Amino acid sequence: MRLHGIRRRGVRLALAGVLAGVLLPVTAAQAGAATSHTYNVWQWNVAGDTIHEGSTTDGLIDQAAASIVNRSADFASFNELCRGQYDALVTALRAKDWPTDTQNFARFEPSREAGNSSVCKGEAFGNALFSKRALGTADRITLPDDGTAEKRNLLCAPLTDGSGTRFCTTHITTQGTYNVAQLEAVRAKLEAYHAAGETVLIAGDFNAQPSYGRLNSFYAPSLDVPNNGNNTGAYRELDDNDSGNCLGYGEWTAEGTPGSEPPCGGNAKLDLIFVRESTLAGSYSGDSLGISTSCTGVTACSDHRITIGTVTVG
Repeated sequence: MRLHGIRRRGVRLALAGVLAGVLLPVTAAQAGAATSHTYNVWQWNVAGDTIHEGSTTDGLIDQAAASIVNRSADFASFNELCRGQYDALVTALRAKDWPTDTQNFARFEPSREAGNSSVCKGEAFGNALFSKRALGTADRITLPDDGTAEKRNLLCAPLTDGSGTRFCTTHITTQGTYNVAQLEAVRAKLEAYHAAGETVLIAGDFNAQPSYGRLNSFYAPSLDVPNNGNNTGAYRELDDNDSGNCLGYGEWTAEGTPGSEPPCGGNAKLDLIFVRESTLAGSYSGDSLGISTSCTGVTACSDHRITIGTVTVG
């Protein structure tokens, strides 16, 4: 009898140990490991009208789709894309088995509606985003009007996988004070998503260089280097920590030097990928890729480089 009692007590102690292991609070490191996500982001302003005139057969679609797949992108965004090019990219990415949900991985929002024969041969023109994982309902936010025919927008869509991750893209105007107003409208929306508990990644053509004061409200104070200081914001840009390529600024993305001379000289960086610093759960990095000259009938496939980045958030 005593032996049986010892056995029963041993079983009870073992069960207690198991339950204690289940009920013990999860450490921050364990929680981070369980909830963090690493994403590869890909961004390109393709000049789909001004360079390609809406073409889907000059190599642009093939170049873009191949790069998205080869770079193992989780998210991809486009600026200055014609609607027909968007549709062709949907087809091309499906053919490459890139999306996990072939019916729910892409969103398009025009900044110029269809019907103007001088733009995209009459098609709509605007921003687009793509996701390897299924997307939820997109938010389509019109930005402060700069008085031009192009109505700038912010396009954002959440993942449906329960991660709380949302991906956004935008193309900010070049028009003076309206550039600042649109930047602030974008930042306010990003902060609203954060307040709602979402983790947001945004990529696009901001038409502002990292060293500009108008982006001080984006960059976090933790970035305080000669090429980018006086920051008051909450975000880091995925190419701002590369000591070999203009630390705090990053590699150039756009041909020419619009506006002020970049702090390290050369061409300007206008295409940016931001993430809120408080959501970082690991390392991040960014890069820009050489502009392809493989498109037919044009000198180069764009006047902007493809911008890529990798980040762990949680």
